[in-house]
Amino acid sequence: MLLAEDQNHGGGGISNHDGPGVIDSIPIHPMGIKPLGNQYFADGPNARQYTGVVGQLPDEMILHLLEYLDATSLRKLASTCRFLYAFGQLDDLWKTLFIESGAPSEGKGPVWKGTWKATCLNLPVEARSRIDCGNIFSDVLHRPFACSHIALEKYASTIPASNEISRLENIAYDEFARNWSDTPFILTDCIRTWPVCHEWSIQHFHRQFSNVSFRAEAVDWPFSTYHEYMLENEDESPLYLFDRWFAEKMNIGTGSQDGSAYWAPGCFGSDLFEVLGAERPAHRWLIVGPARSGSTFHKDPNATSAWNAVIQGSKYWIMFPPSAQVPGVFVSEDSSEVTSPLSIAEWLLEFHAEARTIPGCIEGICKAGEILHVPSGWWHLVVNLEAGIALTQNFVPNSHLADVLSFLKNKPEQVTGFNKAINSPFELFVQRLEHDYPELLSQALEELERRSQRKKRKWEEAVGTKNEEANGNGGFSFGFAEEDEEEVP
Repeated sequence: MLLAEDQNHGGGGISNHDGPGVIDSIPIHPMGIKPLGNQYFADGPNARQYTGVVGQLPDEMILHLLEYLDATSLRKLASTCRFLYAFGQLDDLWKTLFIESGAPSEGKGPVWKGTWKATCLNLPVEARSRIDCGNIFSDVLHRPFACSHIALEKYASTIPASNEISRLENIAYDEFARNWSDTPFILTDCIRTWPVCHEWSIQHFHRQFSNVSFRAEAVDWPFSTYHEYMLENEDESPLYLFDRWFAEKMNIGTGSQDGSAYWAPGCFGSDLFEVLGAERPAHRWLIVGPARSGSTFHKDPNATSAWNAVIQGSKYWIMFPPSAQVPGVFVSEDSSEVTSPLSIAEWLLEFHAEARTIPGCIEGICKAGEILHVPSGWWHLVVNLEAGIALTQNFVPNSHLADVLSFLKNKPEQVTGFNKAINSPFELFVQRLEHDYPELLSQALEELERRSQRKKRKWEEAVGTKNEEANGNGGFSFGFAEEDEEEVP
């Protein structure tokens, strides 16, 4: 929760339940906005009093209504009073307007001016308004600023020993297949011979690939623009550069050929999706981002496993087994939709302490020169503790072939990354496996049949089908009592 503090200095604090008495110290909001609780200690007038009918609405509803305005309307409304002026400065509103405006995001790219509003409107520094909003008390307005200033290190530096992700120097494939394919772990001495570990840095990218356009969520920007954004932004959830075509754009080699910038570690064995050749789904990405950027809770696509190698910086990971109920994460019945808080910071504030007590929760920090294994189906949240670069790749190990086949067959509407021209990724994959790995395919299909039979037996036991067929009675039954029967209390 946001804590009320001295209304004269406008600071705020956020309770941190990971340690007794630990408070994230939040600096003064640049506009003087204070958390809602501070209004009970304020002497002077409250800006909300001068907003007319709009002031009767909850702040959440006001923000929702403003999301429907275009840039001109938002600027006009923000000029009507101090309270709405503060809403008109929320950068998330201007971020959405910038993305929806169709402003140039390729080629030369926009000139980043420090905020989404200034960038969207191309405002020079001298044209930016400065209005004191010290008599505005709102969690909706203060919370994004507070979340962008939480101390991430506190969450990453207090990991209970029982939750620590296993750290190994290196392992052989046989050991991985036998003991580790279902378990997250960090290898500390596996990728240090990669050329990228010695050559790549954010400054190197700025020098060598300044004009190369990369995908950063909803925009395609030259790295020069993204670099400026990294250096100066106050976003609660900074843009995360996540590009699948980086090797082609940067003209670098990958894999086992001479001169490659990096290659998949041998400890993970064969990637069975390689049988698809050019028809395989998207599987490798370059990741760049400032501190606080990252990914909220998700599972990797198509039931694949993954590795994530940190080239520069460090990342905090918190992970849960496939069947875990992650606090603050809500999954639809068919698992096609995952709903979680809007930002990583919000989840850390509200659910991190509770999550650490969930059986199976594991955490760790993956540092530069290290690589982390994400098993098929595992939930994970990852956040950059500092600006950095990473490479990640999804793969299908032998031990999880049945999981991937099951996903492709039974959840076709959730399959991602394949070319739209491929009507049935499952049939294509089976066809290629029959040619290259017939024995592995046979074993995986047999495993799918065993799983199907187990599910059938569990269902029959749940509804009492076996007992009813054998005895004509027994098992659970549901019905309405006759009018002359007594109900059992």
